[in-house]
Amino acid sequence: MDEVLIFIDAGFLSKVNNYFGKGKYIQFKIVNFVKNICLREKVRHSKIFFYTAPPFQSTNPGKIEITKKKNYDSFKNALVRDGVFFREGRCQRLKVDGKFSYHQKGVDTLLTMDLVKVPMKYSSIKKVFLIASDSDFVPIINDLQNESDVRVTLCTFFEKKRDGFFSTSNELMKAVSNYVLIREEDFRK
Repeated sequence: MDEVLIFIDAGFLSKVNNYFGKGKYIQFKIVNFVKNICLREKVRHSKIFFYTAPPFQSTNPGKIEITKKKNYDSFKNALVRDGVFFREGRCQRLKVDGKFSYHQKGVDTLLTMDLVKVPMKYSSIKKVFLIASDSDFVPIINDLQNESDVRVTLCTFFEKKRDGFFSTSNELMKAVSNYVLIREEDFRK
């Protein structure tokens, strides 16, 4: 059974989870989710890398911000206890037309940096599973597959209907060795 490294874009996984939960998040454990996919694909995960950003904290955080941060820290600590390699970007808050919007910053860069290191740090690993849908990863996927023996499997979700909520770029699909569709039961088993 091949050993794989798992790289998870948490923002993407959260959107897929919310979609399958029909607007409500399905409660699940990241490690069990990964095991379900690995079992289906007949591989064994060696390490899980999880990429996200903490909730925004203002200079003087209010009750809601404090609660969000406390919940986030609890979630993070549980993943770390489960052996997940946890990587954090930052959360940017922008005010546009009087309304705040929040955006993760640096998360994709951290993921890309870690993918670059795979051939050097994990020379025995020849397969990587990337849980994402962002075509920004195409250059590193091409580099991994053309410059080393590492094959990239994309674990993603998309709808084959026009104007669907989920789509995955053709460029990304062409770059990977193969792809696996995430299923609702991957969250629920």
